[in-house]
Amino acid sequence: MKLAIIAAAALMLAACGERTTTSSAPADASYQETLMTQLLDAQPGDIIEIPAGTFSFERSLSLTIDGVTIRGQGMDKSILSFKDQIAGAEGLIVTASDFTIEDLAIEDTKGDALKITKGENIIIRRVRTEWTGGPKTSNGAYGIYPVQTKNVLMEENVAIAAADAGLYIGQSQNVVVRNNRAEYNVAGIEIENTLDADVYGNVATNNTGGILVFNMPNLKQPGARTRVFDNDVFDNNTKNFGHKGTPVASIPAGSGVVVNSNDQVEIFGNRITGNKTANIIVASVYSSGLSQDGMSEDFDPYPEGIYIYDNEMSGGGKNPDGLDLQALKIAMFGPMGALPVVLWDGYVNPDKRDGAALPLTEILCVQNDGAEIVNFDGPNGFKNPRLAAGEHDCALEKLAPVTLTGPLAE
Repeated sequence: MKLAIIAAAALMLAACGERTTTSSAPADASYQETLMTQLLDAQPGDIIEIPAGTFSFERSLSLTIDGVTIRGQGMDKSILSFKDQIAGAEGLIVTASDFTIEDLAIEDTKGDALKITKGENIIIRRVRTEWTGGPKTSNGAYGIYPVQTKNVLMEENVAIAAADAGLYIGQSQNVVVRNNRAEYNVAGIEIENTLDADVYGNVATNNTGGILVFNMPNLKQPGARTRVFDNDVFDNNTKNFGHKGTPVASIPAGSGVVVNSNDQVEIFGNRITGNKTANIIVASVYSSGLSQDGMSEDFDPYPEGIYIYDNEMSGGGKNPDGLDLQALKIAMFGPMGALPVVLWDGYVNPDKRDGAALPLTEILCVQNDGAEIVNFDGPNGFKNPRLAAGEHDCALEKLAPVTLTGPLAE
């Protein structure tokens, strides 16, 4: 009798715990329905196993249940192809917390490849998103796209040929983006309107812009406190193929790391080379080419508290994108010269403190082995650009590392 009771209790515990749903390598035509059913019937604690193979989908996939893991056999083994997609805006959209996705690929979606919205405790690991025809304006906008999320880990992913951003984190909080590769996107990695992000160990190459830290107007959450360190950001010289009117369509080809209208950003210990416009650009919304229509009065368009130090930088600024920057380079450094490694547009909030502008040492500090800075005098239409390293020879208080919490704590 006791043995029977124990056995029954064990079965009940198993039923309430982790449940793995798998299917043997299915016929391509049927797997769409198989996976859609698994996602629809998922319960908290489920692990949905994606078998090896390439599987075709005609419509978006969605998941709305907390506590689910989707796991493939590897980003080059389990491939979800949306080349024939006729319905839905994304490949996979997830509105859930305590979600993990790993070891698979999502290819050729009509819109965003993987979108995760309004969730907490999110792990995205070893996922490849790619548009296999290469960079095209007709590609989907975002590769991996967590938005309005909290406590997020993105690691060892690959994003290729997104028409907006390969790895994009928007309006989120407490984020770690590490050891990923972004290539041939308009923006390789973009941190937008996000609080407390660490971006490190990544490779960003052959994008239009390598790593972007932006604040956009007309969004509820402003961004601040981003650390960009120990990344390889090189040869991001792909012609901009973003949709006209989108924020990234204004990014000049050849941009390494770009800070726009964001505060408290540290850029240190990176290897930033060969970006033909500039290795680092610091700018306000006023020189970004972004639309200011309807910009709310409480939006802060000025970057402040930017600290650049101990990076290895070379080979940038030789062939800037855009007539204004080309003319600036020739006027200051001659046709065979190059723009300095740091460009700043020179916009300062005149009313930041008691009706007076902040001192330059609270806006931008650079301690980078003699790196030169050019203030290109954006407020006056490039009329009086000047070299300005001495004005920014200062240090700022360093930011604390991001600490993931709860189930993501290390």
